[in-house]
Amino acid sequence: MKKPLLAVALLLSSTSLAAAEGQLNLFNWGDYTSPQLLEKFEKETGIHVTVTDYDSNDTALAKVSAGGAGFDLVVPSAHFVQIYVEKGLIQKLDLTRLPHHGNIAPEWMDVPWDKGREYTIPWQWGSTGISVDTSVYKGDPNTSELFLNPPDELKGKINVVPEMNEVVGLAVMWAGGEPCTEDVEVLKKARDALLNGKQYWASMDYGTTEHMANGDWSASVNWSGESFRSRLKNPNVVYGYPKEGYPVWMDSVALLSDAKNVDEAYKFLDFIMLPENAALISEFARYPNGITGSIPFMPADMQTAPEVIIPAEFASKGHFMPTCSGKALDYMTAIWTELQK
Repeated sequence: MKKPLLAVALLLSSTSLAAAEGQLNLFNWGDYTSPQLLEKFEKETGIHVTVTDYDSNDTALAKVSAGGAGFDLVVPSAHFVQIYVEKGLIQKLDLTRLPHHGNIAPEWMDVPWDKGREYTIPWQWGSTGISVDTSVYKGDPNTSELFLNPPDELKGKINVVPEMNEVVGLAVMWAGGEPCTEDVEVLKKARDALLNGKQYWASMDYGTTEHMANGDWSASVNWSGESFRSRLKNPNVVYGYPKEGYPVWMDSVALLSDAKNVDEAYKFLDFIMLPENAALISEFARYPNGITGSIPFMPADMQTAPEVIIPAEFASKGHFMPTCSGKALDYMTAIWTELQK
C-alpha cells in the first residue's frame, strides 16, 4: 500500500500516546486517514484520535516490534499481516464486540492472509502500476517497460516508489515469474532489468500525488489511488496497468497486542465498517475499501474511475502479493540492496 509520507503526525488530540479514557492512537500510512472520518468519529463517540504516520510496511513493523510506542491500531498490508501474527504483535479480535463485522464484503472476508477476518478489518485496497503524464509521453502506459527500459521521452523524468515487494514484484512479473518466486533465473532477469532502468530514474521517493500533478515527474511506479488524486489535479495524468503483471494489495486495520485503549479501538473498528463511514475513507484517499454498501456513499467519479474499476483486459494481470518465503525474501532483499547502491 502503498502512500506518501506527510508530517510525522496528524494530531486530533494534544495528549501523549498513552492510555487515557476517550483516547485512541492510530498508526497508519501517511496521507491515508480521512480527517472528516476522524471528526465524525470524535463527534459521535467523544473519543479523540491521534494519528501517527509511517511511509512503509517495514518502517511500521520495526517500530511496533521495538515496543513501547503506545499505538493501539496499525494498518499493515496483506502480505505483512501473518508476520504480525507470528510475532505476536496483534491480537485476535473479539467479534462479539464488532456487531457490524458482517458488513465486510464476502470477497474480502475469507482472505488467505486472515481467514474469517479474525485479526483485521479492511481499510482500503488497490493496485500498483505506472502513472504517466500524457503531455510528455503519448505511447502505451500499460507496461513495466516504462521504468525498466524507458522511451527517450521519459528518461531522467521517472520516479519509483521505494517499496521493495511491489517494485521487485513488478520486475519479476515483467520477467515472466510470479510474486515471491524462488526461480533464480527469473530473479536474475528482474535484477538486471531494475539495474538497467535505474540509470534513467530521477528519484525513488514518495509524495507522488503532488509531483505527478505538478509535472515534476513524467512517470512513476505508483499506487492507483495516488494516481487518481494526481489526475484530479492534472488531467494529463493516466494510470497504466502493466500487461506483464502488476501487484494488487489490501491494507487492513489490526489491534495491537499491547494496545492500552482497547475499548476505544473496538468502537473505531466497528465504526469504519458502517458503509457511510468506509466511504469517507475512500473519498479521501481514492481507493475502494471492502465494505458492502459503501459505493453509493462515494463520490460519483469513484464509481467509474479507471484507477478504481480495473479495465477488463487487465483484470487477469493483477496478482495479490503473498507473504514470501524466507528464501524468496532473501533473494528480493539482495536485489533491493544492490538497487540502493
